[in-house]
Amino acid sequence: MTDEPPRRLRVRGPAPVRHGRLPRRRPVTAVFQLLAAVVAVVLVSGASVAAYAVWDVARSVKHGVALVTLPGHTTIPQDIPNVAALPGGVNLLLAGTDSRSGLGGVYSSAAEQDASSGEGNNDVTMLLHIAEDHKSMVVVSFPRDLMVRIPTCPTPDGKGTVSGSSYAMFNTALSRGGLACVVLTVEKLTGVTIPFGAVINFDGVSAMSTAVGGVTVCLASKVKDDYTNPPLDLPAGQSTLVGDEALSFLRSRHGVGDGSDLGRISNQQVFLSALARKIVSGGVLGNPVQLYALAKAAVQNITPSDTLTNPTTLVEIALALKDTGLQNMVFLQYPAVTDPDDVNRVVPDEEASTAVNQALVNDQPVMLTGTTGRAAEDPNATATPTPAPAPSQTPTGAATTAPPVGASGTPAPTGASGTVELPKSVTGQTAAQQTCTKGNN
Repeated sequence: MTDEPPRRLRVRGPAPVRHGRLPRRRPVTAVFQLLAAVVAVVLVSGASVAAYAVWDVARSVKHGVALVTLPGHTTIPQDIPNVAALPGGVNLLLAGTDSRSGLGGVYSSAAEQDASSGEGNNDVTMLLHIAEDHKSMVVVSFPRDLMVRIPTCPTPDGKGTVSGSSYAMFNTALSRGGLACVVLTVEKLTGVTIPFGAVINFDGVSAMSTAVGGVTVCLASKVKDDYTNPPLDLPAGQSTLVGDEALSFLRSRHGVGDGSDLGRISNQQVFLSALARKIVSGGVLGNPVQLYALAKAAVQNITPSDTLTNPTTLVEIALALKDTGLQNMVFLQYPAVTDPDDVNRVVPDEEASTAVNQALVNDQPVMLTGTTGRAAEDPNATATPTPAPAPSQTPTGAATTAPPVGASGTPAPTGASGTVELPKSVTGQTAAQQTCTKGNN
């Protein structure tokens, strides 16, 4: 971002959390949308959409006509792949870079190029966790200004290492060591193992929103931001966002909530939930034209990990969301509080982040009890936020470690189904909630 402050180092950082083994999964139809939704902001999951489009078209091809083989020629039979949901759970990191390198257009000016070039910073970072039983999903957004421990990382070319820092700004991980360094940093912070990852650029976000015909969002008040490119000036009410305007909406910090990066996260969650609902109810998955456009937008603008280069893997991950349901898809912000040494930075909220980390490691579904965040409001909410409905049963095969504990050592509350009730300080929403963005007026 053009307003990116310099990073600083200090000796401190969150204690490492024990790694848990990755869960296993099951069957996605309507919820494939969420993968696509997360994609539109961080765009990475767009690769899954692309893979699904290819698979969907392939299975729709009519029976072929048998050709006559010339004497002496042998026909080599080709088996049709049987694509199903990847068994077990999924941890997929999506990193949105702020790099303007090679994008051209509105990013070709000297000011834009000076703002960020090369690898860029991980301006938006999300961890997608699909439960082993595929009955719940969590998308965790990490604040760019979060002060964390960044471990020693391999260089992007794999020929050396980049020294770590005990206390650095989270969004510097990408510029230090590429996608692998962002993944290692999140693994260190949360305790989960992340086998899948991808990076998406600005053009990808813009192209994705255009591919689905725009995303209609609710604005509780006007949103005006002269710092985005192009500038935003949206009236209160319903606005359909397409292309660069959608990108500006997702990048806006000064125009939403309290003007902070934390407000921007909740604004992005408003967009994500709206996109997910559109893909489910708008027939996007049944429209070959939109599917191909979505696929093209995704694959041309992402850099996947080597574990995501096989289209079959992407389809299997998408299929794991078939029976999840929008109400069981939770978007949350990684809990943080103001850094006592710098009001412009945040540090992990010890008790709340421990609850989130342990729920991820133990593969437990989560229930939100807090608000929708600084830049979002639920017009249908009561005085006391209603927690998201819990999945009908406890994930099978989940780790049998102790339940989440807070700083005080007391277990985090769990429901009868094993669902973790997160502290009220954890903000977010489900994909089923129709929230509205609050402008920074």
